[in-house]
Amino acid sequence: MQAPDILCIGSVLWDIIGRSPTAMRVGSDVPGRITRLPGGVAMNIAMTLRRFGLTPALLSAIGRDPEGDELVAACARMGLDTAQLYRSEDLPTDRYMAVEGANGLIAAIADAHSLEAAGDKILRPLADGRLGSEAAPYAGLIALDGNLTEALLADLAASPLFAAADLRIAPASPGKAERLSPLLSHPRATLYLNLEEAGILCKARLEGAEAAALALLERGAERVLVTDGGRACADGRRGLGVLTGTPPAVLVTRVTGAGDTFMAAHIVAERRGDPREAALTAALRAAADYISGEIGS
Repeated sequence: MQAPDILCIGSVLWDIIGRSPTAMRVGSDVPGRITRLPGGVAMNIAMTLRRFGLTPALLSAIGRDPEGDELVAACARMGLDTAQLYRSEDLPTDRYMAVEGANGLIAAIADAHSLEAAGDKILRPLADGRLGSEAAPYAGLIALDGNLTEALLADLAASPLFAAADLRIAPASPGKAERLSPLLSHPRATLYLNLEEAGILCKARLEGAEAAALALLERGAERVLVTDGGRACADGRRGLGVLTGTPPAVLVTRVTGAGDTFMAAHIVAERRGDPREAALTAALRAAADYISGEIGS
């Protein structure tokens, strides 16, 4: 396999998604479809990058159980580089379970305990010369998600292994957004957040993506992109201000993975040299196509 264009570090697991065309509430019992697909934030980003023609390498923890073997085989069939995965003998393959209705995500549970337990073992290729070392740190693109432990993310923020990389960072969920606090002021980091996650990092209630981007820049961020569902999103960059864009209006058929698709499409647009406004527009279009079901999972 060719050298990777980008490293995707974080959760690679099985998504178990129940979807119904009916609006749901707590206690609803409705007909629908239940699917199992490769997922996780790092995996979702990698799959989208692959659709755009890039070769991503996955750095994550996957068990040496039947579910893990199936998952690694599925990754390989999609053309993802799995050579650097940490395969654990005693940790099971992680899973994510969500229920979605016509009114959006109803509830979700992320079981990423194996990734957390593996800790810095997943980062060994960045230190042992396979992808980099302290003396010659990896200098390419890295997409990183917040499923790593708070302690590991704090170590990573100060690590020389990441000193030369173009870091693109996303929380795994609002519940894990605060884990990214040590990386907020990293000079080579771009953070991709939704409005709720931005509010958690700022410890404030924020009115809209533009206000959120400004607040994050004031707290020391170098670059942030903030989404707000179907409302305007914002790209804020230190010294260059904030620009906004509005997502295309589409019929929503799914939501899990939309933020990851936005992030991946934005990375691809910037990698090919699109200016800020064009890159933002391309990312919004890709996310809209995804949630409307116009592109595959």
